[in-house]
Amino acid sequence: MKICIYGAGAVGGLMGAWLARAGHEVCVVARGATLEAIQRDGLRVRTLASGELLVTRPAAERDPGLLGAQDCVIVAVKGQSLHEVADSIAPLLGPATTIVTAMNGVPWWFFDRLPYGKGKLHLESLDPAGRLSRAMPTDRIVGCVVHLAASTPEPGLVSHNHGTRLILGEPGGTDSGRMKSVADVLEAAGFEIVRSEFIEKDFWVKLLGNVSFNPVSALTLSTADRLIDDRYVKDYMIAIMREVLAIGQAVGVDADIDPEARIDMARSLGKFKTSMLQDLEGGKTLEVDGLLAGTLEIARTAGVPAPFTESLMGLIRQRAQSTGQL
Repeated sequence: MKICIYGAGAVGGLMGAWLARAGHEVCVVARGATLEAIQRDGLRVRTLASGELLVTRPAAERDPGLLGAQDCVIVAVKGQSLHEVADSIAPLLGPATTIVTAMNGVPWWFFDRLPYGKGKLHLESLDPAGRLSRAMPTDRIVGCVVHLAASTPEPGLVSHNHGTRLILGEPGGTDSGRMKSVADVLEAAGFEIVRSEFIEKDFWVKLLGNVSFNPVSALTLSTADRLIDDRYVKDYMIAIMREVLAIGQAVGVDADIDPEARIDMARSLGKFKTSMLQDLEGGKTLEVDGLLAGTLEIARTAGVPAPFTESLMGLIRQRAQSTGQL
């Protein structure tokens, strides 16, 4: 299969390297130091547990037009980079190309296949004027919820720290065959694959942790285990999770998980830095809108009060603005 990884950070880099190892024709869209490192040294993955280093050499370009149409494009960028993807993804798309969205937060296509709103609702905060929807239409999408821990200690090098679980599903439980094709390929490449009939719910379960752990870790400069061990911080995050649960339930997406159980999911990953804390320390822009703006837009649409989540939005926005990372 011809597969393009759009965004070779921790998650995209790991997926690309393992797919290349499995024999697929992998290419990468990257930029800056990451692009230079991959072109020079290859796309590398170090497994933390064993110390094993995997080196692959996919074609890597900044301009997608140099790579041609693909069977599958895995979009693994942060929310703030999606508009760049929308502007440049067209050369990668053939008539049957599947787009896999492997990212945190609420996806821009979230309402497209939900009974709530009858497909007419649109997340303007994530997709102003429908720019993303036009470039990456829902009938091409396979959603991917990532449950693994990885980081990028240097450009072009991924540290695979823990886990291999990916949850895949087409919006609204549609079965066009796209999900099966992608799931089979990723499973054969070494990932633990869960095939979902309601991927919106799986995104919402992940969102409970994203909305709480990510911003709070960036505000406090703390690893997840320290946040959990502090009773006051943990109670604050649980209050946010309860709001996010209520928001989802109001639009027909019940995560059906107790916040304490969601905390346990994070606890099982041990001492780790959230992606937002990694971005803060690396001087990168923070995924504020991608995690919080869409969630709060849904809250307003459904008439669900979310004072804790709103206060967190204000605090992390100020934090990001203060260092020029918004």
